Amino acid sequence: MLAALLLTGGGGAFAVAALTPEPSDIPVRQVTHAVDSQADENLLAALEAPGFSLYRSEQIRSSDTPESLLQRMGVADPAAAAFLRGDAAVRQNLLGRTGRMATAETTDDHRLVRLTARWTPDDSGNFRRLVVERSGDKFSSRVETAPLVARTRLAGGVIQSSLFAATDASNIPDAVAIQMAELFSSSIDFHRALRKGDRFAVVYETLEADGEPLRAGRVISAEFHNNGKTHQAVWFQEPGSSKGAYYTLEGESLRRAYLASPVEFSRVTSGFKMRMHPILKTWRAHLGTDYAAPTGTPVRTVGDGVVEFAGVQNGFGNVVFVKHRNQHVTVYAHLSRIDVRKGQSVEQGQTIGAVGATGWATGPHLHFEFRVNGVHQDPQTIVAQSEAAAPVSAAARPAFDRLARSMRTQLGSAELIMQASAE
Repeated sequence: MLAALLLTGGGGAFAVAALTPEPSDIPVRQVTHAVDSQADENLLAALEAPGFSLYRSEQIRSSDTPESLLQRMGVADPAAAAFLRGDAAVRQNLLGRTGRMATAETTDDHRLVRLTARWTPDDSGNFRRLVVERSGDKFSSRVETAPLVARTRLAGGVIQSSLFAATDASNIPDAVAIQMAELFSSSIDFHRALRKGDRFAVVYETLEADGEPLRAGRVISAEFHNNGKTHQAVWFQEPGSSKGAYYTLEGESLRRAYLASPVEFSRVTSGFKMRMHPILKTWRAHLGTDYAAPTGTPVRTVGDGVVEFAGVQNGFGNVVFVKHRNQHVTVYAHLSRIDVRKGQSVEQGQTIGAVGATGWATGPHLHFEFRVNGVHQDPQTIVAQSEAAAPVSAAARPAFDRLARSMRTQLGSAELIMQASAE
């Protein structure tokens, strides 16, 4: 019985196995069906690498045309050049505006997307922004106004030859160098007393538009090491006061009765000494100081006073006499123009005229004299001896001390930056 079952099971298994066809015996049929390709031009274009933008900035030159400007900025776009040539806002605010910075954004095939220029029209604290923008195949322009943003920068340098050479090497704007020279002019003769190895640190503002520095602002604090002596300054405005001033970090005022110079920091060509007169060709005492400067450079009164004379006088040409306290008189000669009149009250730093070459002058310069009781004196000596203004008041002292501590830290950081750069 068992044997019969085994045989039957085996026979069943054999029968099932026999029903499975051999792979080689299975018929094969090939089916071909046409399918529309999905790789059309639109899809392939979408699969290409994405485009990118290019940016480049250039300063405007007096000789620039739309084509030359765009070419320097890497823009190849005749339509953009044509728009710039015909747009009134571009002609008024960009072309011919030497020194303004323009930035172009282009596609990867160098077509213009956006052109932007920024500038400061005045001292209002705002800047202007010219925007030329593409929309499809057309361009448009607009001029916007926005506030400047003041940011603080630290810098330092070492004197090798001159102040301007040192500030240039440290990428410090000329306006900051001039302010430093003005700040310390009563205690440092920047024309004759600088020594190789003198060093300085400065904290100053930059006024920025959309993150782009447009011009330098005020020096906030400064430190100058000259011939072994340290000079420091910090800007401080007492609460409730309409004006600020510079003080030492101990709170003493740096403002004196007289400015050290009737023009901003400049090259002195002839000091208070004997010299060969350039016209008379004889040795004569030069009873003043000559400041070489271009015609039209503003001339300022060095101290508060009253205009005693304003007009033409012999070899002086156009000249202004200002009477101060204590029988002090200052003289400003060879002016190209006079901006004050006799009897007018003037304040320290007020513009009274402009540098010229009138009278006995071989070239544009300012001849400056300082007289005490009618006797000529060396201006540098008078300035050094003049009294300082009042120190920080007792009421404002706590606020000033907090500021002074902060400035000491920042000046220290600026000097470390300078040392790291030197190394």
